[in-house]
Amino acid sequence: MPWFVYLARCADDSLYCGITNDLVARLAAHNAGKGARYTRSRTPLELVLVRRCATRRRALQLEYRVKQLTRAQKQLLIATPAVFATLTRSASRALSR
Repeated sequence: MPWFVYLARCADDSLYCGITNDLVARLAAHNAGKGARYTRSRTPLELVLVRRCATRRRALQLEYRVKQLTRAQKQLLIATPAVFATLTRSASRALSR
């Protein structure tokens, strides 16, 4: 079963990163106020970027790297989705180009 790393824009314009193996159900849970504590008061959420991963381990690694990025770097990631694929190799190198 594939896993997904997603970046969502909250109603207050903040960005939230998470992983799931059921993207539709997870987004519905967030928007129903049943998702992560951070997103409960920031609904509705809009998916802005999604990356499929073969394993949960890979998804967790990518999520960690995304969460280490600054807001500006996350905005660059949204504007240039191809960079998302290279993030698993080296977050800082991929975004400094």
